Amino acid sequence: MPFKPSRDSPQSPEADYSDLIDRVRKVARTRHYSIRTEEAYTAWVKRYIAFHRGRDPLKMGEQQINAFLSHLAVARRVSPSTHRQALSALLFFYRDVLRRRLPHLNDLVRPRTKRRLPVVLSREEVRRLLGLLEGTSRLVGELLYGTGMRLMECLRLRIKDIDFALNQIVVRNGKGGKDRLAILPSSLRTGINEHLEEVRVLHEYDLNSGNGAVWMPNALAVKYPAAATSWSWQYVFPAASLSEDPRTGRTRRHHIHETIVQRSVRAAVRTAKIHKPASCHTLRHSFATHLLENGYDIRTIQELLGHRDLKTTMIYTHVLNQAGGRGIKSPIDSLVLDS
Repeated sequence: MPFKPSRDSPQSPEADYSDLIDRVRKVARTRHYSIRTEEAYTAWVKRYIAFHRGRDPLKMGEQQINAFLSHLAVARRVSPSTHRQALSALLFFYRDVLRRRLPHLNDLVRPRTKRRLPVVLSREEVRRLLGLLEGTSRLVGELLYGTGMRLMECLRLRIKDIDFALNQIVVRNGKGGKDRLAILPSSLRTGINEHLEEVRVLHEYDLNSGNGAVWMPNALAVKYPAAATSWSWQYVFPAASLSEDPRTGRTRRHHIHETIVQRSVRAAVRTAKIHKPASCHTLRHSFATHLLENGYDIRTIQELLGHRDLKTTMIYTHVLNQAGGRGIKSPIDSLVLDS
């Protein structure tokens, strides 16, 4: 399929870089990047080439990368996180795909990282928010707040990852490719069991229809051919319909899309009249902050959240150290003002 320039350069001519884009995908898969990283990096490479009107990437370098990054920051006004993703994609493109050394990396435009306090809900706000969610979105929301998992970590759970005997959840391939253990809240056991009964009925229907297979990581599908249709490997939160695997083209039942939960949470935040920029990730922040309030050790919380560096977890202590968290009383509260 020929490469078409993006809106960043509407006057640029079409150029066929399909082979190059295929190389980007192959290298990303060789390095075991997730499908989302692969798609993001591929999109940034396309936009970069289109911005320079189809010019050969091998004839470009630091100057052209800087021009593109400056365009993103000045004209497009993208966020620092988006800016960093674009930079990472281009460095991957030149270093790993084109095998070209960029000697003047210190001169590249790099976004300034701003330290921001996370948005945290009070216990009452969490109660109102979760109470307005329904069905699968409610169970996902309860797990996010009850375990501290990230949204995608929750949606990618398999049946075998929930251990009712040990009251724990195994989070596979979290951020940084690490596995970790999360707590299984006792108050959610009944709800999870009832949900899994519905999932089992759906799985049996798929099997009777000649389907029932899920995506398997690495080469497990080859090593254990029957595992893809086994109950233990099914997703805890399967999608309502079958879909085509973008890498293999096979039709399978994947997990639900994250936007389903995200839309439900946004709607619940509005209905609950929570005047904070709350999202699914806010429930993870609230989990950590409320554990600190309850007196749990910061190292324990670090392990539950899967943070590599303790400094990342320490940001929640800053939330508690705000004036309200310290219990500081404003001097104006001691005054009796004339009405």
